[in-house]
Amino acid sequence: MNPPRILSIAGSDSSGGAGIQADIKTITMLGGYAMTAITAITAQNTLGVTGVETLSPEMVAGQIDACVGDIGVDAVKIGMLGSAAIAHAVADTLETLDVPVVFDPVMIATSGSVLADSNTIAAFERLIGIATLTTPNVPELAALGGNAAMTARNAAYLAKGGDAEGEVVEDRLVLPGCNPVVWTAPRLDTRHNHGTGCTLSSAIATFIGRGMALEAAVEAGRSFVQLALRDAPGFGAGHGPMGHPMVRLDLSGELCLNQITLPARDLDASVAFYKTLGLIQVVDSPKSGYARFEAPGGVTLSVSAGHGEAVGGGIYFECLDLDAAISRLANEGMAVEPARDQHWGWREAWLDDPAGNRVCLYSAGLSRRYPPWALPR
Repeated sequence: MNPPRILSIAGSDSSGGAGIQADIKTITMLGGYAMTAITAITAQNTLGVTGVETLSPEMVAGQIDACVGDIGVDAVKIGMLGSAAIAHAVADTLETLDVPVVFDPVMIATSGSVLADSNTIAAFERLIGIATLTTPNVPELAALGGNAAMTARNAAYLAKGGDAEGEVVEDRLVLPGCNPVVWTAPRLDTRHNHGTGCTLSSAIATFIGRGMALEAAVEAGRSFVQLALRDAPGFGAGHGPMGHPMVRLDLSGELCLNQITLPARDLDASVAFYKTLGLIQVVDSPKSGYARFEAPGGVTLSVSAGHGEAVGGGIYFECLDLDAAISRLANEGMAVEPARDQHWGWREAWLDDPAGNRVCLYSAGLSRRYPPWALPR
């Protein structure tokens, strides 16, 4: 299956934390093929923006035409535009395409630097009308007229709450004629949050480009951002970049082999063996006779001596939509046990293969990398 072709129309961030650079990392980590139309070149780092040079509208339109006319596109993400003329040029081009568009109406960088003047913001009107989803943060939503104005535009939008006060972050997905869908999460105490908006919008575009429904794409995109925030490398003295390269959230509609559990007669010997092989131990639970390791590619292997295993092991397939996977297998005559929520954050459904090996289908969310019992990284 070919990767979804995602076109990012945005500015370049020399520090790599936001803009085109964040989009490329996000799209790539999510299994997409990233293409770009650069609108502006910025000199910036974690402390702020020191210079901006905007490209011509003709050059921006030319980049879009070059990508679409040859490779094609499955979804578009729009970020920093740089000028009203570029905003109109982008709108002129996208009005001829029948593809999903995610519009992040970038106005101010995380550091506080202004990236859009009043004329550019006024030109956003056309792009909101074209977009499948617009993703304003708190000040951007206010500049666009607030919730009432977005409702009057009959626009689908995701009101991001990361800029609001409080210990809980609330994001609201508002679709015309529907009740809002609300997600809440504890605020992560980190200054390494440069490029969160760019990352979220490009993640949503990638998931939509893969055929995912809008609400599910937003939910998956939020999970990707939260994981990237947790995995931030700690670079810079200001608002540092997120940890895109560490995040694995490449699930599709198919089953993803992600975890194997093997029986162990001697837990200490097995732990020493797999550590010597070069695997990184991520769980150490000697009281329960359990240890878990991660390979460089992100797949995990567990050894267990605490549950009376004699032969065979457990094979774990991660599912983006567990209920859909269970339904499909049941329709094909396979006996799948009912799904159960586990206290470590997974939701699991089990079945047996013809040889008696246990097979687990599961969904994990944020617990796929940060279960409550994980060792510090």
